[in-house]
Amino acid sequence: MSDNQEPIVTIFGGSRCGEDSVEYRQAHRVGELLANAGYMICTGGYLGVMEAASRGARENGGRVLGIVMNQFKAEPNRFLTDKVATEHFYERLQNLITRSVGFIAIRGGMGTVTEVSLVWNKLQTRVIEPRPMVLLGDCWPPVVESWRKWLDVRESDAAVLDFASTPEEAVKIIMSKTKGVIL
Repeated sequence: MSDNQEPIVTIFGGSRCGEDSVEYRQAHRVGELLANAGYMICTGGYLGVMEAASRGARENGGRVLGIVMNQFKAEPNRFLTDKVATEHFYERLQNLITRSVGFIAIRGGMGTVTEVSLVWNKLQTRVIEPRPMVLLGDCWPPVVESWRKWLDVRESDAAVLDFASTPEEAVKIIMSKTKGVIL
């Protein structure tokens, strides 16, 4: 990233939620808050949480990077300002991860679980340098607690995660842990 470009925060979440859902409203607010704080946001570029975060950022003068996949037939959402097309899921995930100074995950499906798991594993094994991974919403604490109960997930593994109940709290965590960070 060059010195004149905003730091990037990647937002993960489901593609199935509509404008009337809690997740859509959370993502829209996260995009708005991050744009107002001077961050560029990055998403997978399509519908649901990705569209909501993109829309929130664009409506507030922010830039939005969509990491899209050539295999998908769907059109990317209309709120993207920048786009990177990839051929495969892993390439897409790598782009979503390596460009970002932090991450916010909002309730989604198995794609979101995959994204959270990969980032979490990379942080826990120190494959990537420490950066905030914020899990936004009431769904995440019981999910992580279930993984801790049934899988070999230690307290030290869970310690790399941050939990937030509101978009404001999530963005505050990102801001406090990324001040002055440039990748």
